[in-house]
Amino acid sequence: MRDYRTGGWGRTQNRIKKGKDRTDGFPTIICQGMYMKYAIKVNEVKKENGNVKGFATVVFGDSFKITNIAIVENKDKGQLFVSMPRYKSNERSEDGSAIYKDVCNPITAEFREELYSNILEEYERVQAQGQPEKGTEKDVTPPEFSVTVTPYEREGSNIRGLARIYFEDSFIVNNVNILQGKEKVFVAMPSYKTKQKDENGKDIYQDICYPVTKEFREKLYSEIERAYAEAKEKQQEQAKEQSQKQGKEQSQDKDGFMKASGEPLPFR
Repeated sequence: MRDYRTGGWGRTQNRIKKGKDRTDGFPTIICQGMYMKYAIKVNEVKKENGNVKGFATVVFGDSFKITNIAIVENKDKGQLFVSMPRYKSNERSEDGSAIYKDVCNPITAEFREELYSNILEEYERVQAQGQPEKGTEKDVTPPEFSVTVTPYEREGSNIRGLARIYFEDSFIVNNVNILQGKEKVFVAMPSYKTKQKDENGKDIYQDICYPVTKEFREKLYSEIERAYAEAKEKQQEQAKEQSQKQGKEQSQDKDGFMKASGEPLPFR
């Protein structure tokens, strides 16, 4: 795993920015941590009977966007909570029901509390005041990150590996696929199937989280592909060593003697 950064998270300072100081097209709260700035946008869901009250979008450093973060009401307790985007896994619970896992989530208690509190705070502000006007903010530093990749192949599938992205050692993105293209592998971010169809009648998928800028996309995808190539080479070396070891252990001469460390041993 290659790590681009040192340090950790500090306490944030939140502020609503308006007019020319706002992020273009992203009219919401700005949160400044010790190492990474992120913005939160909340859209309220106005359905009286549903328990989903809104959806939030978070952008790290104006470079990487997380969508489909649900703001849900627990009607029994009368409280709101944050639910990160999830996917249906192949695992089953004891009663046979499907197990859902987070596509992405905070990985430290401190950042989880910070992020979720800021999302709920922005939801309450939007409820009371509505969306602020749009504007533009420049010179936002992209977030630092590291990646891990596990080579993975399954018969009949073009998946060649699974990657995870760590932002500032505080937030993780799972289910990043390395897929085999016609000439080389490429990176596919976590996505979900929409209700829309393309011109050929095929399902349209929408990314749940993804790089916002071309520069950050190239940097992120290049690092994932580099890590995949490195992990693949290491995996092949380990498989070769294991095969050679098994070959030596299982070698048997024509007279029925098992060879170990080059010395013939008779069976008893």
